[in-house]
Amino acid sequence: THQITVEEIYQGAFRTQGLEALRSMKSGEQYTVLHRNRITGSTSVDAYDYKTLEKVKTIVSSVDLPEVQNFSKYEFTKDEKKILLATEVEPIFRRSTLGVYYVYDVASKTATKISDNKIQEPSISPNGKQVAYVSENNIYIIDLTTNETRQITQDGEKNKIINGVTDWVYEEEFSFVKAFEWNADGSKIAFLRFDETNVPEFSMDVYGTDLYPKPHVFKYPKAGEDNAIVSLHLFDIKKGSATAIDLGEAYYIPRIKWMNDKNTLSVQTINRHQNHLKLQAVNTSDNSVSVLLEETDKAYVDITDKLTFLSDDSFIWSSERDGYNHLYLYAADGTLLNQITKGAWEVTSYYGYDQNEDRIYYQSTENGSINRGVYSVDSSGSDKKALATTEGTNRADFNADFTFFINTFSSASVPNMYTLHKALNGKKIKDIRDNNGLLTKLEGYDLSEKEFSTIAINGNDLNMYMIKPKDFDPSKKYPLLMYQYSGPGSQNVSNSWNSANDYWHQMLVSEGYIVACVDGRGTGFKGSDFKKVTYMNLVKYETEDQIAAAAKLSELPYIDEERTGIWGWSFGGHMSTNCLLKGNEVFETAIAVAPVTSWRFYDTIYTERFMRTPAENPGGYDDNSPFNYPELLKGNYLLIHGSGDDNVHVQNSMRMIEALIQANKQFDWAIYPDKNHGIYGGNTRIQLFNKMTNFLKSNL
Repeated sequence: THQITVEEIYQGAFRTQGLEALRSMKSGEQYTVLHRNRITGSTSVDAYDYKTLEKVKTIVSSVDLPEVQNFSKYEFTKDEKKILLATEVEPIFRRSTLGVYYVYDVASKTATKISDNKIQEPSISPNGKQVAYVSENNIYIIDLTTNETRQITQDGEKNKIINGVTDWVYEEEFSFVKAFEWNADGSKIAFLRFDETNVPEFSMDVYGTDLYPKPHVFKYPKAGEDNAIVSLHLFDIKKGSATAIDLGEAYYIPRIKWMNDKNTLSVQTINRHQNHLKLQAVNTSDNSVSVLLEETDKAYVDITDKLTFLSDDSFIWSSERDGYNHLYLYAADGTLLNQITKGAWEVTSYYGYDQNEDRIYYQSTENGSINRGVYSVDSSGSDKKALATTEGTNRADFNADFTFFINTFSSASVPNMYTLHKALNGKKIKDIRDNNGLLTKLEGYDLSEKEFSTIAINGNDLNMYMIKPKDFDPSKKYPLLMYQYSGPGSQNVSNSWNSANDYWHQMLVSEGYIVACVDGRGTGFKGSDFKKVTYMNLVKYETEDQIAAAAKLSELPYIDEERTGIWGWSFGGHMSTNCLLKGNEVFETAIAVAPVTSWRFYDTIYTERFMRTPAENPGGYDDNSPFNYPELLKGNYLLIHGSGDDNVHVQNSMRMIEALIQANKQFDWAIYPDKNHGIYGGNTRIQLFNKMTNFLKSNL
């Protein structure tokens, strides 16, 4: 048998075959896929039949468009008469991109370029006649019949005023970029405006290859600092003017969504502490605002994307108010009609509502917190059906009229399998694709089984997995490496197929290590009390749980208690650092990649959600900040960071490094020039994981 190598992992030798992202056509009978021709480099949007999975036709191909070499993204208008094509797309931050876009007319087979400049977030109006987009912080509209462009906001300015897209912190923590929406008939656009004049600037050097490095300067509000002042505006297409909407005390505006009624906009607002959320309705005929519902929590309220308006604008909403994340049905005026799902489990995804059959489709942890199943239920909460619940992880992708879904299944022992099912009863119609080829390939390698269990720690049964060497001998002693992330609402112990880290762990296991992973307090999918217990004390209880788990595992006869290590990335790097220092009797070795070392350095929205501000909670910020107690370092420590990390700034590691130097402690560290939070590109991951492997071999 072969041994897995770092080179193979990061050159993609064990990649699973995926399905290209499927988009259902509005008929529900066909779906479209973006196809790349590897030889010519051209791209096309092809339609396939759900029942046969056979290709029916090519809707558009770059071969037929002289001005477009290829496109990387596409989007249909509602009536499917036009398609938005994205070319030359380049990333800005985690979710934002710039690109050159075309509107393709399906009937005339012609493409219109929206702008010669690279633009952001173009969106075709519901009637297909206009496209709104953002360029250099202003919103523009191009009329596709006359080809005339008009600028609808004037005050956009870099690092000052943004119209129609979000600032850095909203993009990262509220997970959206496009901050404008057309109403149902294309007569109005609602948009957010960010005034970030008073937000402090963060500057980092980009070393590049020129004689002088260049500073990259952007607005980044650290915990307790000023956020952008966000306001909601309505642009009337006919009148050609915008009006500001008074939302009262709206500190953050994390979501806007038009209802089916063209004159009603829903807006979610939340206070700075993020423990009081309001869903408000704006009547755009007189700009009056009414509150539909309010959510409060003694810790915080999560922002989700589960809000759905039914045809009469009654709506489905998700909430943790009964201690678990569940779905609720409300009348259009905000009256609660009923709780749709209930139980000591969580709704993890909401797939949508079929009005004709009165079925709500969702994914949940009903079959165990490390598994995911797909279910349906009617809007009153009765007549539940299990549609795809094989033990492991099931994820559904429904067609437009909810007649079919494609299920993606994987478990710790089965790589992704794709199957087509009837939506009403879950009956499998046919197999689409599996990864049996990868399974056959892996038979030639030393792979060990992931053993799932729970471990009783600090009064909780925590989910755990352990991986032991193939030739495991219970009379021998093995070094233990623990892996974790531990962030609020996260999950590392899940019954799903391998990630790249899993293959690296398998490589270490084949060399005689035991790898374990424990999801401690603060992680997700076990109810809100378990998740929110870390409120105001981020990393404290999580660290206690990892130290206690390591101590308990060290009592096993086959674990060498003198050789215990822990590693993690980002939040997990903060954790591994803290465990090595505060748990210096238990851990001998730790690796921290891109760690936070003080929550004072991290952004407002994420940090204050769990910690409030540094002025209100100084102890919560400082008592678990490892550069405040560098003298506790006894073991072997490797610290790694990318110098171009716009998210967890390299400042975190620099402060840690300086504290350890002044405490006269020896340790290892590596800075990856100009690499962001993901630390990748070229040979970077290979070099990084070989460094980590060598460090563990020498020190654990």
